[in-house]
Order: sequence, then structure tokens, then C-alpha cells
Amino acid sequence: MTEQKELLTTPQKALTINLDASKYGTFAEIGAGQEVAREFFQAGGASGTIAKSISAYDMVFSDAIYGKAPRYVSRERLKLMLDHEYQLLVERLSPTRGDRTNFFVFADTVATSAFKGDNEAHGWLGFRFQTGPKGEPSEIVLHVRMWDKEAMLQQQALGIVGVNFIYGALYYRNDLGKLIESLRDNLVPDRIEIDMLRFSGPAFETVDNRLMSLFLVKFGLTNAVMFGQKGEVLQPSEVLHKKAILVERGSFRPVTDVNVDMLNCATAQFVQEPLVKGKEMVVLMEITMNNLLAAGSLDAQDFLSRVDLLGDIGYTVLISNYSEYFRLTSYFRRYTKEMIGVAMGINNLLEIFNEKYYESLEGGILESFGRLFRNAVKLYIYPMRKEAYEMYISQNGEVPVLPSSSSGANVLINAKNVKIVDHLSNLYAHLLENHYIDCIVGFNGDILNIFSRDVLRRIRESDASWEAMVPKPVAETIKRRHLFGYSEQPVLEGSR
Repeated sequence: MTEQKELLTTPQKALTINLDASKYGTFAEIGAGQEVAREFFQAGGASGTIAKSISAYDMVFSDAIYGKAPRYVSRERLKLMLDHEYQLLVERLSPTRGDRTNFFVFADTVATSAFKGDNEAHGWLGFRFQTGPKGEPSEIVLHVRMWDKEAMLQQQALGIVGVNFIYGALYYRNDLGKLIESLRDNLVPDRIEIDMLRFSGPAFETVDNRLMSLFLVKFGLTNAVMFGQKGEVLQPSEVLHKKAILVERGSFRPVTDVNVDMLNCATAQFVQEPLVKGKEMVVLMEITMNNLLAAGSLDAQDFLSRVDLLGDIGYTVLISNYSEYFRLTSYFRRYTKEMIGVAMGINNLLEIFNEKYYESLEGGILESFGRLFRNAVKLYIYPMRKEAYEMYISQNGEVPVLPSSSSGANVLINAKNVKIVDHLSNLYAHLLENHYIDCIVGFNGDILNIFSRDVLRRIRESDASWEAMVPKPVAETIKRRHLFGYSEQPVLEGSR
């Protein structure tokens, strides 16, 4: 067993770069001083690394140099900075040292806490660099949030992250998991959050940015990442800012007709809410890391398949590490004060009322519900057939207790007749009566017997009946790409 190498300090990383004669470039920082460049100047030997450092702090100067962007702290502003400084660097220095130098530009545009402390402390960081003299540049862009209360501490943390970022790009680019994990070197986890990361250029041609973003959650750099309908990595604040949000949580392995029907029906009700009418809204499918790690380890291809299939049918996907729903809605509250809706099945509703999940909270289940339902949050509950309800209850070690009106083969268990444990029944009645919880209506009763786990089993057993249980584009993609163990050949009984 080899010994783990001692973690390099921030000054050691900066000095290593300063002493690498093949690396030379520009530091351009606006909005929070020159925190990253300062680390390189203080480490010593900066003349071997820094061609120029600039801080166009005033917006008029910044616009005059880089051009106008919609916002001062934005991805658009960062791109203008990288474009301008890289072009200038190559034009001015290529004739004298271009054949022996790997040029780079580091840029950031950042807002630390204002004096009143009422603004968002965040920033965009970018690193554009050559991997060989006169080569085409590659690029890494990330979005960072700073959680220290004081601006001075936020600036300090930004300087550390910037050095980690540059060092990782230069020396860990062949091990991107290590690069991402190293971004938090020399920082305690609650100081910095990185919620968006994107690689591009010739050094990263084979990189899937969705998988890289997932590593941010896996390594604890953020609690959630987001992907668009085409699989592109999104910055959550740009998508969620001041919007009403409707979300459905699931494993989506694979996404089924029930998943789609649940969200479509919930959406139809959500848009009619008085607090939502006339407001911009976003609809999300969310997968927790618990679902991704259900088999004990992360299967990258399985994860990407689920994101692809949800994107194929038009959904934005959120991946989070929030096991409890109240943590998910609290996350959304960072970005919006508008109404939040959560679509779920009866089984998820019963899980929310399971007190074992709240033993770590001082206030127990009451504290969790206080967090979950504050500020206009509503649960939309999709029904379940009686047989499935009985099976779910028995599998969880409980005796099925059905309402008195539940006899008959076609009985549905819904938000109004589901049986909650006696000592929580009055709490549930209060939530139901005050419309914190509502039944989903207008659902397709013919598909209530569809469950992802059953569809997955049929796919693996080459039972073609699964195709009628999922949206047509999903079935086509699963067959074309042989996802989830799909095979065109029937599985022989003895080979199972």
C-alpha cells in the first residue's frame, strides 16, 4: 500500500506553477479584487508566470475593455474577459516566446457580500490554456458560491479556490476526478460551493460534462447539479431564479408512462394555483444520489442513460444529495420566493410521514414539516391501486390498514383515504384540510399498475411487454442503445 502524498498548501501550489517556465499568462479579475493573482505574487517567482494582472473594477472601465454583458457577474462577462485577454496575450507574446510557451488566461468576475450583506456572494471563474506551444486552447469554466459571512473571508476562500483550479487544470487534467476533488483543497467544506463546471477544447474532447458535474455532488462540492433537455450542464440559479417550481422525484430507471402522467397532471393543477397564475415556472425531474447509488456504487453509464431519456422527452433534470424533501424545497428557496409544488406517489407520501428520517432533527417530524411547508409549498399526490398499496405496506414490515370504504377490486388509495399512523393522523388532517396536500386528478387509471422496477425486470428478461409501459421515444432509445440490459434475443430460462 502506497503512502498518500501530503496535501500541497496553496502557496506551494502557486510556487510550483511560478517555477514552471513553460507556463505564462494573464490574470484578469473583477468584482472582488485580485485575490488569485495575489496568491501567485506572494508565493514568489511570479515574474516567471504572470505576464499581466488586471482588475477592471469599475463597470465603465470593464465595459470599455471587454464590452457589455447582461450582468456584471455572469458567464457572458467571463467569456468576454477570456476572449479579450487571450487574444491580446497571443498577439503580443507569440512572436517572442510562442514556440516555447504554453499560454494561459485566468479570469474571474465575482461579487462578495456587500456592506449591507443583502446580496448573493458568488462568481464565475474561467481558465483558458494551451497544452503545447502554439496549440489550440482548452477551457474550464465553473461557478462558485462563497458561504463565509465576511467579505474578507470570502476573498480569501476565492484565492484558494482559484489556485486549486489553475493547479488542477495544469497538472491533473488527465485525472479529472482528482482535479474536481482537489478544488476544495485547504478549505473546509462549508466555505465554498461549486455548482456548475464545464470542460471544453481539444484537451477534453472525450469528456462528458454531465458526469463531471455529478462528481461535484459525489465529492461534496455542491448539493445539486442540473441538466437541460439536450444534456447540457445548466447553472441552477439561472434556471430557477424567481420562478415557480414543480418537481417530481424518482429513480426513472427507466422513466415510465406513470412518471410522465403524474407530472403532466400535477402541472395542470399547479398552473391553476392563484400564486402561480401569470408567473414564470420551471418543471423538473429530480433524482437523488441515494437512487444513483442504490447498487452500492455509481454506475456512470446508468446515470447518463437516465438523464438522456428524460431529456429526450423534454425534461430538465436535477441531481441532488437531498434525501429529505424539506431539504430539497429549502434548496429551491435560495433562488425563488414563488410557489413550489412537489408531485409524488402514495409510497413517497408515507415515507415523508416516517419519523425515523427525522431523528437527527431536534424538533423531529414537526421541525421537518415546518421547513417543508413554509412559504407556499404544496404536495400533489398520485393515487395507487389497493393491491400495490398493500404490497408496499407489507414489504415495509407493517400490517396493511385500509380505510373502511376500501373494499372492492378497483379501489384506489389517494391523499384523502390513505391511512396515516394514528398519532400523526390529526397533523395529516390539518395539512389536507388546508391544501398543503392535494390529490392529483385527471390521471390515467389504465396505467396505475406500471412500476419502474417491473419495467426494468421485463427489459432484462426480454419481455417485450415493457415497451407499452414507457413513452415511445424512451422505448426507441432503450432499444437502439441497448440500455438497462436490453437484448434483442430472449433470455433463456437457464441463463437467468
